[in-house]
Amino acid sequence: MEFLTTIGLDHFLIISAILFGFGLFAVVTRKNAIVVLMGVELILNAANINLLAFSKYNGGMEGVMFSLFVIVLAAAEAAIALAIVINIYKTFNTVDLPSVDSMKE
Repeated sequence: MEFLTTIGLDHFLIISAILFGFGLFAVVTRKNAIVVLMGVELILNAANINLLAFSKYNGGMEGVMFSLFVIVLAAAEAAIALAIVINIYKTFNTVDLPSVDSMKE
């Protein structure tokens, strides 16, 4: 017997939903700034999977172009966010977000 299955749009959407869930869980529950940034990256990757999947199954290139735009934004976000995290660590000697509340003053 041959078990050949085709990968459909629902498979891509399930993987994207799982990635989005992991990213949202990391952003909401974690206190470490680096883990929060990793969660944001997971959320952006889930959005990219959705854009590319809908682009593939709808036959257009719009999803690919939006996905490239999201990748460029994610790279810029990572660079700026890591610079902020490094400055927070230099100032407070921690990357724990709740302990950095003196920035309000």
